[in-house]
Amino acid sequence: MRTYTLHVPEGSVRGDPRALEQAHLVRDGFAWGAFAFTVLWFVRHRLWLAALLVLAGLVALAFAGRALALSPFAALVITVLASLLIGLEASSLRRWTYGRRGKPARDAVIAGSHEEAELKAAARWLDAESTPGIATVGAAAPAATRLPQRRDDAVIGLFPASEGGR
Repeated sequence: MRTYTLHVPEGSVRGDPRALEQAHLVRDGFAWGAFAFTVLWFVRHRLWLAALLVLAGLVALAFAGRALALSPFAALVITVLASLLIGLEASSLRRWTYGRRGKPARDAVIAGSHEEAELKAAARWLDAESTPGIATVGAAAPAATRLPQRRDDAVIGLFPASEGGR
């Protein structure tokens, strides 16, 4: 199961179907495409500034390797490590770029696939209460699974404000 974040235009009201037309889902975790294709992955996702920064970083890394007269094996290891870092941070750069463009993260869903994440995010955005089988974050548990709440329980810890309420 993966976590996906839903990015909709700023100022969108929950329940507005037009906001979903401009929404983006970003999967959290390692991006294999960004690891393998680095700059091309950013261009494919229209992340121009991030692509430019990654390209400048890789070019600077190559020039630094030449200036230090690194062996080909050391240069390969450094390149793989840089690609690994790019793969780890690619999703964060996507979220940052969408937030900068006025589409902040407004929701998060856990799903097994991108399609399932789209369905869950759309159901939660439009009206999560009327969609059976899809739990929402912070939704109330059914009455049968709720733990009974007792008012006479002693406070555990140092909470002086709660002592006066007895």
